[in-house]
Amino acid sequence: MKREVEESVSVLKKLLKPVVDGEISADDLNLDLWNELGFSLEKVIFNPETRDITIVTPDRPEKSAVIGKGGWVVGRLREELGANSIHVEAYSDMLIKRYRMELALEKLKNITPDFNPEDRIPLKNLQNLLEKRIENIYGLDSTLNDFNPLKLQSEELDEARDHRAVVALSGGVDSSASLVIAKFMGFNPVAVTVNPGDIVLPRYFQKSVENLSESLEVPHEYVAADMKAVVDDALEGKIHPCGKCSGTIENEVMAYANKMKVPFVIFGDFLSTGSQSILLKDGIWRINMPAMLSATKGETKDLAGRFGIESRGAYGCPLINEVHKRHPHMRRFSIQRVLRETRAGVLEPGEALSLIMRTL
Repeated sequence: MKREVEESVSVLKKLLKPVVDGEISADDLNLDLWNELGFSLEKVIFNPETRDITIVTPDRPEKSAVIGKGGWVVGRLREELGANSIHVEAYSDMLIKRYRMELALEKLKNITPDFNPEDRIPLKNLQNLLEKRIENIYGLDSTLNDFNPLKLQSEELDEARDHRAVVALSGGVDSSASLVIAKFMGFNPVAVTVNPGDIVLPRYFQKSVENLSESLEVPHEYVAADMKAVVDDALEGKIHPCGKCSGTIENEVMAYANKMKVPFVIFGDFLSTGSQSILLKDGIWRINMPAMLSATKGETKDLAGRFGIESRGAYGCPLINEVHKRHPHMRRFSIQRVLRETRAGVLEPGEALSLIMRTL
């Protein structure tokens, strides 16, 4: 195995080093590696500002070969190239992501004419983003740069004058990325954080939501929620808290949106995708932003990281971790949640394995 790792690292390093060193463009690479590795690559993307590398393979077997057993190949390659990160994607998976985005785009185009002119502004921007991402599926972060209101002059990007959306902001990377996208799309959002107490929303998450809202110049409010019954039942081992907790948070956010009379509520959920990523619920359009854009966990991490929001790497909140300690049988339900996102292509197998190991 060691010899296989060294050979793969050597071949890939020889291919990529001229790009990392700025000697040639990634578009000029000869991706035919049949003689060396027994397959070719589809595409290589290098961001010189962030030193992030994306390697696109034809299918999952080639992806596994580039990653290597236990991530040894891509890990060694990242170290030897001095890259910030290396993402490996299978083109076959991207075809599915592209189809899901086409379904979401079709839904948006069908419903947008029914909205008033003010509400059409962010929806049309969202359509434009989907079209660009379908065309260039390899990087959400780079595609979003064309819409960044923090860099563009105000007249270059249409933005609603009044607040058109409430974004559920927990302080994690997924909801944080959703707030960034909502801001970029011109929703003129308000960020709302449901706070059931430190055992569900610890202080470091509160600090994250406050810092992000300030940096994006987005109004932010906390909404109190009584979850004592859920917490008590979970600590006694009667229930797995995640479902009831997320349901309570969603209800509180929807109630806040109703009070504000905004047409959109945005969540950082990865499911459901396609046409089901935007649904009318109780008179308000609910948007699962990462799901609509077929984003991966890695992409939301990268986007949130640009604004100082880092993934803590742990599984869930202090409550669920305490539940795991007191009632080990509850871990299976947490693992099922991880596997659901893995099957949907949101989590890489390596990411899923890390999360599962943290629950055990």
